[in-house]
Amino acid sequence: MRGMMVICPSLLAANYAHFRREVERVSRSGAEWLHLDVMDGHFVPNISFGPDLVKTLRPYTRLFFDVHLMCTNPGPLIERFVQAGADQLTVPVELGHEKVLQLIWQIRTSNIKVGISVNPPTPVTLVEPYLEQVDNVLVMTVNPGFGGQEFIRETLPKIQKVRLWRDQRNLKFRIQVDGGINFETVKECAQAGADTFVSGTTLFKTRNMRAGVRKMREAALAAVAANKP
Repeated sequence: MRGMMVICPSLLAANYAHFRREVERVSRSGAEWLHLDVMDGHFVPNISFGPDLVKTLRPYTRLFFDVHLMCTNPGPLIERFVQAGADQLTVPVELGHEKVLQLIWQIRTSNIKVGISVNPPTPVTLVEPYLEQVDNVLVMTVNPGFGGQEFIRETLPKIQKVRLWRDQRNLKFRIQVDGGINFETVKECAQAGADTFVSGTTLFKTRNMRAGVRKMREAALAAVAANKP
């Protein structure tokens, strides 16, 4: 899958009164993944989705369910999300080395994909020890907790550094960005090295999501092409 631009509409920006309809809309859009933010009200100042929602929505789509566990203690939730139908679980590097190692092992032994995330204030060097163990590195481009925030451009060097590590070590993990991703900022992220783009407000507020997904993908591809020597 490396080399392909993956677009991930974020359910956080959906109409909560019509989750099934919104997920079916994403399924028809041409997007590859559906991003689900799981917030515990402790690690981030908001509460969002749990495994029961994933289980409820799973029968209505074949989309790849990309679940970001923004939780202080995600361990007890992992098996529940696996059973509910998650395809990938991402955990925050901020939880600390020993805890992250345990969580990666727990997710990996559940036979789904595993990701590591890094928040804007956190040094990106903290993800380096896990690069050979993960399928996805998520660089948060806003401070997590709420949708609709403005893109933090100071995160772009983090994306560049992660891409450099991947290239130097010939690894295959994806480089994902989440926060303030629209038709302009997607270009900057793609040029920096991202290949997987979470977008909530921009895509869900677009009347024709299929056209929005296509426009975002084309913008990312064009930015990469323009950046080549």
